[in-house]
Order: sequence, then structure tokens, then C-alpha cells
Amino acid sequence: MSGLWCEAAWLPGRGVVDSVRAEVDEAGIVTSIRSGVPAEAADLRVAGVAFPAASNAHSHAFHRVLRGRTHNMGVGSFWTWREQMYRAAGALTPDLYEELATAVFAEMVVTGWTGVAEFHYVHHQPDGTPYGGNTGGQHAMELALARAAVNARIRLTLLDTCYLAGGIGQPLSREQARFGDAGVEAWLQRLQSLREVVARDFSPDHVSVAAALHSVRGVPEEALPVIASRLPEDIPLHIHLSEQPAENEACLQATGLTPTGLLHRHGLVTSRLSAVHATHLTESDIALLGAGHATVVMCPTTEADLGDGIGPAAALRDAGARIALGTDQHAVVDPWLEMRALEHGERLRSGQRGWFPPEALHEAASDAGAISQGRRLPGLQPGRYCDLMAVDPASLRTVGSQRDQLALTATAQDVATVVVGGRLAARKGIHAVLGDPASLLAAAIAKIDTAPEGP
Repeated sequence: MSGLWCEAAWLPGRGVVDSVRAEVDEAGIVTSIRSGVPAEAADLRVAGVAFPAASNAHSHAFHRVLRGRTHNMGVGSFWTWREQMYRAAGALTPDLYEELATAVFAEMVVTGWTGVAEFHYVHHQPDGTPYGGNTGGQHAMELALARAAVNARIRLTLLDTCYLAGGIGQPLSREQARFGDAGVEAWLQRLQSLREVVARDFSPDHVSVAAALHSVRGVPEEALPVIASRLPEDIPLHIHLSEQPAENEACLQATGLTPTGLLHRHGLVTSRLSAVHATHLTESDIALLGAGHATVVMCPTTEADLGDGIGPAAALRDAGARIALGTDQHAVVDPWLEMRALEHGERLRSGQRGWFPPEALHEAASDAGAISQGRRLPGLQPGRYCDLMAVDPASLRTVGSQRDQLALTATAQDVATVVVGGRLAARKGIHAVLGDPASLLAAAIAKIDTAPEGP
């Protein structure tokens, strides 16, 4: 048992409270809290205002390589951006991906994210051949991500992704060969094998395996009933959904249904589903996702960067869906900016303010993201992980703010302390074990820039 004392902390249902002390067990779980008490000699002391740490509900770690490199193509689009993404994916090896992901996960930790759902589809060698032998077996890329997460002290939910087609009715392209499996049965078998290996080698508090379908473009309809009947009921399921109007149009033409309608036809719109983006939805889609109590993962800074549009977050919430947040392609790695962008998107759409008050923004950033990963919630409450992000309330950006409204003024630059499981993980942008993530990122990106491309 260890102790942690916060100068001030946001507590569920109480707002910001001064002098909060928590007892934490060996698993990093809060066993008790008291407020208005002094610190004890051996306590980890946390200055500023502590909030539940953020849970990143959607990440593609290797996309971090593209930040600041895709804006020189004139009138670009998601589809032209995607070609650069394929080139970055083609350069990855297990060792290089572990190095890059360690840096990306460290960047997340120092900014306040202590859990991540990694939407992973770079499974095989660039020509599609499974890894094996000296590379660490068929799960070489997946285990590289698991080791990276442990190195960075982030809780990883590895979303092993089913990716079988290059579009509706189209085979995988040359660039997509390493993403795919021989069919839905092959994916299910590989997923089960991966779950067994990870359960054997890693604590579930640190690394767990769940499932993802790339999209209705990437998974043919005939595979959906197989997945619905065969996927273990105890694991989360994520999917990119209606990110682009072109996806909706292709799905309607091929099936007569929207992507959401197609998933509903096969019984996949349930409370374990996390629909990522959900930017271009019909009123019927919103009703289906709400009635199924699905999680919708908004990635506001990515959706802005790619020009995807503003998803109907408030309408989805009002219909019964849960809203979570993710960094996706990492144009920004900052939970505070994602929270702010969620509210600002609704303001821009409606011309009104106050759609997501600060408490709802923290719930989206923290609790909803953890739920989408099937994880224990973070924060200062008995039974939760003692995972915290504490901000300086007197910085240039935050000075004068009411403490319970810091979600609307703080940024990652104001994160003074990050705690994972009651242990110090980062202070003032420096990782407690790995040091400055910028140096790690610079080294990894330089290696990718000089790596040979895949076939």
C-alpha cells in the first residue's frame, strides 16, 4: 500500500476539492480517499489540479510520422493523405515499430493519456507474408507494440484488426497486402492465438487484446455474420464508420444500407461496439447507434486536419450513445485540445455554446475511453486505477480560470504531473523513465525516413 497526496483534485460529483489523499494498493488501484488532510511523509505529492487521466480510444501509432508533412499538396483530401500513410506503413519492421511506438506512447503519457486503444493492422511483412522464425513469430508486430506500451507505462488495448478487402468488391492493393489475412477464419484464428500469447506474457492491467474491423470497405458483408457469431463476447469491437461520404455511397450501392445499417443487420450494433469517427450519419444511423448504447469515438483534431467534417456528437449522446475521444493520426497529441474541439465543433455547427460542459468533457476523455477498451476507470475513487493528469492552474493559458473549467483553457503544455497506478510517470513533459519524447521521436522518424520502402 502506498499514498498519494494532491494539492487539489477533481472528484466525481464533487468538483475540485483541496488536499486530497489516496491510498493505493500494489495493483495501482485506489482503495480509499480523504479530502482536507495533509500529506504524509512518504506520499507522492502532486501539485496543481489533478483530473482523471485520459484514455485514448483511437490511435494509429505509425501515423505520427506524417505530422506536419502532408500539407504541401494543394487541394488534398483524405484519399491523397492515405497514399502517404501507406508509404510510412511500408517502411515498418518489428524493431523499428517498437522504437517508434515507444516514442509515440511516451508522448501520449507526458500529455495526460495513460491508456490507449491501438487500432492495429500492420500485421505481416510488406509482401503479405506472415512473420516467423527469428522475427518473433507471426505476432512480431503485435508484440512490438505490447513491449512499447510497457516501456512507456501506458495501458494498451491492442485492437487486432480484420482487414480483408481494398474496398467493397475489391481485393487488397499491393500497399495493403501486409494488412490482410487469408479470410475471416484466418483472422479469427490469428486473433485467438494472439490473445493467448499476450495473456501468457503480459499483465492484463498493462496489455490486453480486443478486436477491430477496419471498415465496411475493408471487411466484406459475408464476413460480418461469421464475426458476429464467432467473436468472443467478452472483448470490445471497434470499427471506422462513415468517416467519408464515399464510404456511405459505396455501401448503399452495394447493399442498400448505410454502414451503420449494415452492421445492425448482422447484430453488431451493441454496447460493446465503438464506432470511430461516425462523421456522416443519417438520422436513422444516429438512432441505431443510440439504441444500441454504442460508444462513438470522436477524433476532432484529426477530423479537422483531414477535412472530414464535424460529427453529430450531441445528437448521438442524446440518442443514447457514449462519446469518447481519440487522437487517431496524431496531428495533435493533447487530450485537452480534443476535449475543447469536441465542444467547439458543436458550437460551430449550431451557433450555440454549452453542449458539453466540463464534467462531460472529462467523462468523454477519461471514463468513456476506458469503457470502450473494456478497462477499469481512471481517477480518484475507490476501485479505480490511480491514473491522473495534473495541470498548472496559473500558467499563461490557465491563470484566472475557474478550476472546474480548466478543460476549456488548459493544453498539454500545462500538464505538470502524470501518475499511472499511483506511480510517477511524467513531470513537465519529461517521461519518468524514457526522458524527453521529442528526442525519441526524432531518432525513430529519422530511421523511417531512410528505411527502404516495401514492395
